[in-house]
Amino acid sequence: MNKNFKSEVVKMNRNQEQKHSCCAHDDIPDKNKNMMNQKTHDRGSGEENHHDHENPSESKNNSMFLLFLPPIISSVLLGVALAIENLLILPEKFQILNVLFYILAYLPVGFPVLKEALKEIFAGDPFSEFFLMSIATIGAFSIGEYPEGVAVMLFYSIGEVFQNLAVRKAKLNIKNLMDQRPDIVTIVNGESLKEIAAELVAVGDVIQLKPGEKLALDSILISDVASFDTAALTGESKPDTKVSGDVVFAGMINLTKVSRVKVTTPFVDSKLSKILELVQDAVTQKAPTELFMRKFAKIYTPIVVLLSIAICLLPYFLIENYLFRDWLYRALIFLVISCPCALVISIPLGYFGGIGAASRKGILFKGSHFLDTLAKINMVVMDKTGTITKGEFKVNETYLKPEYEKEGLFDLVNILESHSSHPIAVAVNSYFGKTESGFNSFESIEEIPGHGMRGIVDGKEILAGNQKLLEKFQIPFNLGNVESISNSIILISFNGNYSGYISIADTIKPDASETIEILNKMGVDCAMLSGDKASIVTKVAAKVGIKNSWGDLLPEDKVRIFKELKNKHQSIAFVGDGINDAPVIALSDVGLAMGGLGSDAAIETADVVIQDDQLMKIPMAIWIGKETKKIVFQNISLAFAVKLIVLLLGAGGIATMWEAVFADVGVSLLAILNAVRIQNRKFSTIE
Repeated sequence: MNKNFKSEVVKMNRNQEQKHSCCAHDDIPDKNKNMMNQKTHDRGSGEENHHDHENPSESKNNSMFLLFLPPIISSVLLGVALAIENLLILPEKFQILNVLFYILAYLPVGFPVLKEALKEIFAGDPFSEFFLMSIATIGAFSIGEYPEGVAVMLFYSIGEVFQNLAVRKAKLNIKNLMDQRPDIVTIVNGESLKEIAAELVAVGDVIQLKPGEKLALDSILISDVASFDTAALTGESKPDTKVSGDVVFAGMINLTKVSRVKVTTPFVDSKLSKILELVQDAVTQKAPTELFMRKFAKIYTPIVVLLSIAICLLPYFLIENYLFRDWLYRALIFLVISCPCALVISIPLGYFGGIGAASRKGILFKGSHFLDTLAKINMVVMDKTGTITKGEFKVNETYLKPEYEKEGLFDLVNILESHSSHPIAVAVNSYFGKTESGFNSFESIEEIPGHGMRGIVDGKEILAGNQKLLEKFQIPFNLGNVESISNSIILISFNGNYSGYISIADTIKPDASETIEILNKMGVDCAMLSGDKASIVTKVAAKVGIKNSWGDLLPEDKVRIFKELKNKHQSIAFVGDGINDAPVIALSDVGLAMGGLGSDAAIETADVVIQDDQLMKIPMAIWIGKETKKIVFQNISLAFAVKLIVLLLGAGGIATMWEAVFADVGVSLLAILNAVRIQNRKFSTIE
């Protein structure tokens, strides 16, 4: 997928340069979607091979030169034509020479537009911006306004060059992410090393990574220790040190010594593959503003053509001193001014830039419409474990009634918890060690969502879970003793009797309090919902500054409370783990998943994936959404305001074709430059 995507991007860039279209980028999302569905790898393509071997710097310079070549030629010829007209006194029979130079100046920039106009007409879309530019400039030539006819097309062409560069830069941000996965890896084959294609590597193969080399597949580290650069995946510049047995993901870069990893996931199923599909698909999901403008342009352009015809012909019936040439000139000015290029290009480019800026920070939006939605969020509801807290549980204390010690009850609990992937269960397994045997002693084992684990061994029931689990099975226990424990707790029951507990400690993330403070300053209220003990939830909420919190919640309780909160707030987001809180995420306006690299479910279910565990990315995501929306509406306001003013002046005969050029090309350039700003924003601090 990666190689094929890069090949298509190369082709797309070349097509973009050849096609002078202010709306050419509109094809990008559909092409990306097609690329995502392609499963083959075009390794034998001559075009691809040629591209891979050419000098990137030289290729870029040649490409830039070719982009600017038509406007340069046109400018030189226009200068010659103006010099002939204004500096030389030619005999009347040589006046045609002057017109010839204007025609020659027009062709380099005008011919591609005329060609596209004809193509669109034959394709059933006659009212395109190419058509507007073509009839406006041809009309200018027909009434002898040669310099203005050439100037309109010349500046239009220059605008096209700059917009192509802007679109190319936006696409390059996404392409850089595509390049994070290498195609060739070095596997350990007995005592020797062998280079093979990444997609041919099997689960269980051992890969050797040299310093500076990128990992191609999700794996576990089998070397003692290694440091990795995860910036391409998480936006975090600080190196991440891993020890033997830790999970490492495709796209991470080995920083220190030669290391070895064991592959755990096929190439196509790696975390990075899922992320790449997510990013490619994101540009196909249009924001409401973008969808509206595309529909608006299709209706707007025919209306503009009809109005220009009316401006030209209606005055014949209304005024005495009607001059066809004057009113045709005004109609042509109206056409040039009315071209919707600034809106059609700058709005998608703004959203595209927002998605790119967020992805560089490790924040992945599943569509540009979520940028809009997140920008107006006024409440964020968070889960506790793995969101506010690290979710890295450790056993803090164990207690067992003396009469149950001989039963080996902790060993049985360890076996029981090994059937769950919950972080608390993992902590229990880590504390008591691997369960080598004992599975066959259980007659049945089941996990009860929101409660805990239940098993039957030798005909006797063993329960390990929260307070609700023991209450469900009517097991009496000392509530006062349990409530005095400030950590999460696993209550144990054996054969219908309360037997003991395991206390589990979790830690609050270091940026939690600052994140809540920033969200409050942004006017966003915060709340916390958790299935953990109410006393623990209240304690954590107080520490980080959250005023509203609820604990001891089952999944259905979370849904009920979330609905109540949603009724009180116009727009609400939920931050969770992406699967346990799926019903709440479905109800939220925007669902955010923390720890995207650690959870496949997060990538599948959430609307926005934060690829590391940094809570600070929540206000950053909202900020990027607000900035993107601000830039989009700045462009809309600028385009409509300037065009409206010049339209009125043009219809009244005050504005000339030069003002029309500024209203069209000038505003387009300003809108594009404004949209590009978000691509260059660092978003390193929250303003």
